[in-house]
Amino acid sequence: MKTQPKLAGIVLIAAALLFSRNVKAQTTAAHSFRFSLGIDAADPTGNLRIGSNFALGGNGRIQYGVTDRFALTLTGGGFHFFSKDIPGTNVKFNSFGVIRVTAGVKEFFTKNIYFGAEAGVGQEETEHDGAGNTKFLLSPALGYANNRWDFGVHYDHYSGQDDPYGLVGLRVAYCFGL
Repeated sequence: MKTQPKLAGIVLIAAALLFSRNVKAQTTAAHSFRFSLGIDAADPTGNLRIGSNFALGGNGRIQYGVTDRFALTLTGGGFHFFSKDIPGTNVKFNSFGVIRVTAGVKEFFTKNIYFGAEAGVGQEETEHDGAGNTKFLLSPALGYANNRWDFGVHYDHYSGQDDPYGLVGLRVAYCFGL
């Protein structure tokens, strides 16, 4: 039963992409800058699932429209992973966060629907130990954007030090031109 909603979503996205390939995007004007401030709600994956079930983040993104359909992005922000109890105890895992900086691209397939891809680094931060490892970060995204709002679903994959993990997130951002 859980696969039916996922399959329906994939079919809807594929149909939107197939039937609207020739529509020009108008949310990323060529040779102009846009800035967005966003919040993220995320579900940790991989090894992070052991100590956390939920993450919240914030970020700022600057976007430069190379053409009306293609933009370059630079994003900075971070996530806080909310700790859960260590099994069998009343003690929580250490608080954990990641500060991230990425550069990437956005390609609009329709007037408002885009595919994005970013790469960069994530610096781990822990409650008691301070700075931790620096991870390589890859983040594909699919989203909807208009002149004021940007809604995106993304997967962040952090790798390095033989301890990969990730998160599936939903970004909601307010955008404005510069």
